[in-house]
Amino acid sequence: MMQKVAVIGAGVSGLTSIKACLDEGLEPTCFESSHDIGGLWRFKEKPEPGRANIYQSVVINSSKEMIAFSDLPPPAELPNNMHHSEVLLYLRLYAQTFNLLQHIHFQMTVVCVRQTADFAATGQWEVETESREGQREIHVFAAVMVCTGHFTQPHLPLKDFPGIESFEGRHFHSWDYRSAEGLQGKRVVVIGIGNSGGDIAVDISRVAEKVYLSTRSGAWVVGRVGPGGFPGDLGMSRMDMIIHNLFPSWISRMVEKKLNEAFCHKLYGLKPKHGFFAQIPVVNDDLPARIITGRVKVKPNVNEFRGSSVVFVDGSIIDKVDVVVFATGFNYSFPFLPAALQVKCGYRLHLYKHVFPPSLTRHTLAVVGFVHGLGAIGPLAEMQARWATRVFKGLMTLPSEETMMKEMHEETETMHQRFVCSERNPLQVDYIPYLDSLAGPVGVRPNILWLFLKDPRLALQVLLGPCTPYQYRLSGPGQWAGARQAILTQWERVLQPFRTRVVPEPEPSSYQSIVVVAFSGAALLCCFCVNKWPLSSFVCPPSFFRSPQ
Repeated sequence: MMQKVAVIGAGVSGLTSIKACLDEGLEPTCFESSHDIGGLWRFKEKPEPGRANIYQSVVINSSKEMIAFSDLPPPAELPNNMHHSEVLLYLRLYAQTFNLLQHIHFQMTVVCVRQTADFAATGQWEVETESREGQREIHVFAAVMVCTGHFTQPHLPLKDFPGIESFEGRHFHSWDYRSAEGLQGKRVVVIGIGNSGGDIAVDISRVAEKVYLSTRSGAWVVGRVGPGGFPGDLGMSRMDMIIHNLFPSWISRMVEKKLNEAFCHKLYGLKPKHGFFAQIPVVNDDLPARIITGRVKVKPNVNEFRGSSVVFVDGSIIDKVDVVVFATGFNYSFPFLPAALQVKCGYRLHLYKHVFPPSLTRHTLAVVGFVHGLGAIGPLAEMQARWATRVFKGLMTLPSEETMMKEMHEETETMHQRFVCSERNPLQVDYIPYLDSLAGPVGVRPNILWLFLKDPRLALQVLLGPCTPYQYRLSGPGQWAGARQAILTQWERVLQPFRTRVVPEPEPSSYQSIVVVAFSGAALLCCFCVNKWPLSSFVCPPSFFRSPQ
């Protein structure tokens, strides 16, 4: 009998969890509280309580090849860093390609998940749902995958800002922000310099009289545009990971030096106390330009509010402030889960590998997509789902509770030492090592040494090229025949959106041609005479010219 699995949420994590269930021969039923797929990436004209929301100008921080599902490369014509509407188009393509929509029940809210009376023997769960009309129903499932994300409960720490209750202007959380409409000519203070705070400050600065960006700790700012104009995150390779693991402090200093060559973070008031890899950086190409033109002014933390004035901890005061936007992060909660499964270890939930509650006697509940890394969430969630479904099916077993708890405490201690963690940023992982830690047991981690013996061209791309998700479909369970081609053609998909105006290569002058021919002829003649190398060694493979590397 096919095992029935409940999937809660139809965002990125939910869709890839449905797909993972189908790949393993499980029967998924997805409950989505809204009327459509997309989760965070479905723009809502009005904020919908209990759901993630985004603003009109949102562009994804990671490039399309790095966010890709491992068995569906994004269409080549899509831009490398997609607008939220284009991300949703890609999610729809994924859902249609793999026939996922038929497994989704829309406008069905999960209100409670609890163990059945015979859980110890069966591992089954009762999932109670409520329809839009208010009708409740109880379903029984062999397993549950929680894919609701963690951007649904705004954190609005008003008690930390004396005088805010009598502030004469308007204030709201970034969760409520949609666009700069209505903020023309206003004086605006944005509190918080995460990615949302940076984006919103830039967005508003295009119409406001002045925008002040308040930060308690500063941040490293990186651009989507990398060297040569290529997407900056395509430099994330396995070789980079190896070098970073060998020389972490040196690499951090080199990265920070490079960032300061673009603009001095200290000069711009942005320099944080932490190193680059200790916290996810702010991805924003426009912020430095808005600062240098005076449209955004960086300020320290807010000390208090006085009427329409904002007083900062350095004693400076901004008068006649019209609007305050709190980009202060989100609280995470899973109100439908039993309280015993929401116990924390440090700032994080008690989840083995950020997926499984170790206290359960039967490991039939998994949390998918509840993790942060210096990279896209999609590939992380997909690997978690592939791992979880194999555990559900009994193809893999987890360690004992004691072993899992020990590993989890060690990971938490290391995480708190390595990263700047807080209640709003409770968990962070090293992107490639975390993927590999799950891919290894599943049996889909690429064997680079074997690849060098079998397919050197592919091996070089896997080692030196961007660590794109297709690498985890080359072999093992869920192997995809198109994975090799997807890797070898990924640069073509990167280049395609730029080809809106093809600029011809300049014709070499006759003098340059004569020099090139002369030197080439001399080199070939010398090599031929000494018979050290065959002439064929001077012929570059076509792929050499196609790769921007």
